[in-house]
Amino acid sequence: QLQLVESGGGLVQAGDSLRTSCAASGRTFSNFVMGWFRQVTGMEREFVAGINWSGTSTYYADSVTGRFTISRDNAKNTVYLQMNSLKPEDSAVYYCAADRVSGRSHSQYDYWGQGTQVTVSS
Repeated sequence: QLQLVESGGGLVQAGDSLRTSCAASGRTFSNFVMGWFRQVTGMEREFVAGINWSGTSTYYADSVTGRFTISRDNAKNTVYLQMNSLKPEDSAVYYCAADRVSGRSHSQYDYWGQGTQVTVSS
């Protein structure tokens, strides 16, 4: 079983930056592709960014391309999401997820963290 724990959320103003982290334990972290998703209450969980096992390939939702950067440190068993130029519409609970195969669908990911709240005020 792979355990994931997010941290780094908070309340910021529009235009600010924030970095969320996701620490993994329990299995070999480098065997998994990682993704970040976000969810607003009452809405479907939305793909944000993904990264392959080695960190050499990343992909993003159109809404965050150019503003967000996903990265990973396999030595620290951690994946990061650097969020710049934040907008109020970025406000959501952010979740990290892990799976053996890369993709943008939340239904394919087997392992999830508990989420961290990001709130962007205007």
